[in-house]
Amino acid sequence: MRRAIRTVAVLAIVGLVAAACGGTKTPSGGGTKVKIGMVYDLAGRGDKSFNDSAYTGLQKAAKDFSNISVKDLTPVASGANRQALMRLLAQSGYTLVFGNGFAFADDLAKVAKDFPSIKFACTDCGIPDLTASSNVVNNDFAANEGSFLVGAAAALKSKTGRVGFIGGVDTTLIHQFQAGYEAGAKYVNPSITVDIKYLTTPPDFSGFSDPAKGKEAALGLFQGGDDVVYHAAGGSGSGLFTAAKEYSTSNNTKVWAIGVDSDQYLTAAADEQPYILTSMIKRVDVSVYDTIKEFLDGKFQGGTRFFGLKDGAIGYSTSGGNIDDIKNQLEDLKAKIISGQIKVPLPTS
Repeated sequence: MRRAIRTVAVLAIVGLVAAACGGTKTPSGGGTKVKIGMVYDLAGRGDKSFNDSAYTGLQKAAKDFSNISVKDLTPVASGANRQALMRLLAQSGYTLVFGNGFAFADDLAKVAKDFPSIKFACTDCGIPDLTASSNVVNNDFAANEGSFLVGAAAALKSKTGRVGFIGGVDTTLIHQFQAGYEAGAKYVNPSITVDIKYLTTPPDFSGFSDPAKGKEAALGLFQGGDDVVYHAAGGSGSGLFTAAKEYSTSNNTKVWAIGVDSDQYLTAAADEQPYILTSMIKRVDVSVYDTIKEFLDGKFQGGTRFFGLKDGAIGYSTSGGNIDDIKNQLEDLKAKIISGQIKVPLPTS
């Protein structure tokens, strides 16, 4: 009996050590699983945009690779515990940790320095001075390219000659969306007016998670004569869709909304879908999945990796059929961007 008790105790200790080292056993006893973690941007999962796209990539990897276990966390509304959550994952044996959003740049850089044996991936962070030997990879996107195409779509569909842009927070990253959108609209119609509205300025990042503020801004643009409005505002963008429906039905007219990051036609309410022209697709899920695969294959490389039209990580949606009549024109512009015939500008600040 004493021998049996000692055996059980030894097994229990072994189990605790394994857990402390970050391992979890597969149900089939196939060995220790690789633990991969993700901390979302402020709006968290359920934003039907940026974060949900990252979640899709994480879940696809969990389904395709049986040797991994995944965990995802959302910071408090202020983002105050963003760094603490990444440290928690690093200390808990997660050997690849994602920070999903540009607000992670400083915090992730600090955590990565303190945990040099752990790999980190940051979406849209633009952390400077990274090398291939770094334990951090920047997954950045040519959002200006996709925004150019939806800007062109806006100009092609506009009847008033005025279109609008709503940015969630007035930052350099969102300026990329604005720059591409303006360039695309003016490429199609050089005399078009593009009205710009930002919801908040740093350090107030609530502009990414305030649908009421998004709706208010959109209504103001529609009332000012804009008949197509594009948002790069995360969770606040749902307010744009509500505004497009309400303004159209109240004024016996048709105004359009353009979504971002995901195909937002697919996640919008049924009565809002008729007012969604297209969405600028930013395949965060592709960057997450590819990073995980490279990590598992032992091919993780630090530095900066760009995703754009050429590799299919940037594009536009066609759900609802609302751009079927102009798709050939958009595809022609897309081909010219990929070939380099059209140079899409980046913001100057």
